[in-house]
This record gives sequence, structure tokens and C-alpha cells, in this order.
Amino acid sequence: MNILVTGANGQLGTHMRLLSPQSRHQYLFTDIAELDITCREAVQAYVRGNHIDLVVNCAAYTNVDRAEGDEENADRVNRQAVAHLGEAMKAAGGWMLHVSTDYVFGGDLHNTPCTEDIPTNPTGAYGRTKLAGEKALAATGCRHLVFRTAWLYSEYGKNFLLTMLNLTATKPQLKVVFDQVGTPTYAGDLAKALFTVVEQGLYEGHEGLYHYSNEGVCSWFDFAREIARQAGHTGCDIQPCHSAEFPSPVVRPAYSVLDKTKFKETFGLAVPYWTDSLARCIRNLNTPQDS
Repeated sequence: MNILVTGANGQLGTHMRLLSPQSRHQYLFTDIAELDITCREAVQAYVRGNHIDLVVNCAAYTNVDRAEGDEENADRVNRQAVAHLGEAMKAAGGWMLHVSTDYVFGGDLHNTPCTEDIPTNPTGAYGRTKLAGEKALAATGCRHLVFRTAWLYSEYGKNFLLTMLNLTATKPQLKVVFDQVGTPTYAGDLAKALFTVVEQGLYEGHEGLYHYSNEGVCSWFDFAREIARQAGHTGCDIQPCHSAEFPSPVVRPAYSVLDKTKFKETFGLAVPYWTDSLARCIRNLNTPQDS
């Protein structure tokens, strides 16, 4: 089977690349330099020319703040490109696994974990375009699974973990918001989940929408404190603050904890607790040869 992974240079795509040598299948990895997924003709030609059987779409426009002033380009990547991939895989008779986000929520206040069937109500361009991508994929008629995730971090790229590791090592004091609650998700865990679904053929008969993040609940303030604690950065005084103290062009979800029940019951896969996964990621950063 030929498997295309888009967004291959991002956090999730990088982890998929690291897992791929374990597969009996042929994985092809592309980013913008190899394939412009916003170009319908290019996508169709690539899928036909490489006899693609399944796509794992890790590509996304993820700059939440910038998207507010650049919604047209966010839409090209988060909606139009998803439709192009779905159309191509519909024509090929294949499958598509697509990664979405907790930012499809936010406009309604929740205090219990979000299940797949509750109403969506995004508060910004990023969430709107990602939700539009989910709908566009469904409209193609392609056989597909959508995995919404949240607060993704890893050893690679730019993310909250790497920023906090730097700041807590160099600043005497930090303020971090405590009024946004969710679950940090290690990209390595999400990649392993997607990889297992592909390798074991678990997508067969299980089309639909799933939520996947690590287990547990915390605020960004709690996340920052745990990063500093595990890294041994004891010299930084981390204080909680309100989101209003850091003005942003977009209102982020105040509570977007994802309920993983459907994922666990459907695929029979365990989901690691967020602090355990954070510890593994930090160990990998300290010992790259073991990552």
C-alpha cells in the first residue's frame, strides 16, 4: 500500500516519518516544496502518479493569531486543500485520515469534556477554516476519518513546550494564563495512534469523527509549571494570569478538553496521561539518540 503523509516537516509529520521504517507499506512524505496541496491539479497528478491508497493529512495553517488577518490563506490550506485531497482519494477509491482541532469549539462554554456530537462554535478564523475543512472532506464522499486534537507539542518545530523550556531557563519570572483549560498532546503519541490505525487497518469500517489528545486536564499555567518542574528549571517564578492580560486578535477556547471515549472504544488503544508523555518528550530532548 502507498501512503501519502502531507505536512511532513511539521511536528506530527516528523513523528510519522520516524515511525515509517517500522511499516511494511510504502510511505511518501511531502511538504510544500514537494507538493502544493492547495493546487487541485497537482494533488490529482501526485495521487494518480504515485498510486496513493491512503492519505494522512498532517498539513495545516496553524498560526491562530495570524489567521485573523489572513483568513483567505488559512482557508486555502485548511479547507480547499483538504477538499482537493478528498476528491483525489475519492477518485482513487482510497482512504483519508485528516487531523483537525479543538478550536472548532470555543463559542459555547463547556465544563465537561467535549464529545464528537456536541455542536461546534469556533471563535476565530483558524477554527472556522478547520471546521470548514472537516465539512469539505465529508462533502467529497471520500472514505475518511477525522481526528481532532489539542495543544500539540513535540521535540520539533515551534511549540509551547520549547518556548517554555527556553523562558523558564532564562527568565526570573513569567506570567502564564490559567483561564484556558485543555490537554497537552504529545505529537509522538498522536502519530503513534494514527500509525497504528493505518498499519492495523483499523480504519476499515470505522469512518467518522474522533477526538484524540492525551489524558488529563490542565491550564496553560499548569502546563508551564510542570514543564519547568520536569526540566529542573527552579529559578523561574511562574505566576497565573488572565487571558485579558495578553491581548490577542482571537478568543481562544476557555475549555476544550476532548472526550476520548469513542476513540478508545472503537480502536482499543490506550491513551497516555499528559504528564507521562511530557516526561518522555523531555527525555528525548535531553538524549536525542533515543528519540
